[in-house]
Amino acid sequence: MPNINIKVDKLETVVQLSAKIPEFHNPHQLDEYRKRLTNVPSIVLVAYVEEVPAGFKVGYEKDGYFYSWMGAILPKYRRLGLATKLAEKQEEWATIQGYPHVTFKTRNGLKSMLIFALNRGFNI
Repeated sequence: MPNINIKVDKLETVVQLSAKIPEFHNPHQLDEYRKRLTNVPSIVLVAYVEEVPAGFKVGYEKDGYFYSWMGAILPKYRRLGLATKLAEKQEEWATIQGYPHVTFKTRNGLKSMLIFALNRGFNI
């Protein structure tokens, strides 16, 4: 099993990773991330595999709840449990901040995200 580390990181790292995600046809740029995360509680997490950035998860407070907004894993690093580790870390942070639950959206065409949500106990 490779060495995996989840770190609070920079938006620039997230934007670089987003550009390499095949499911993201028009990934958000740095200005959109900054716009959404300015003046609200937020967390930016990056998963590293052997010190290489391999995935990310970004969330912030929206309308009084915690919204897990963007997240993805590079194809080469899928099936290592990175999405689960990122979600656990983000949910732990949200709980410490006092949010009673986490909300997120996905598209029906992203079946793997729907399955991931169900496996994590999310309601559809």
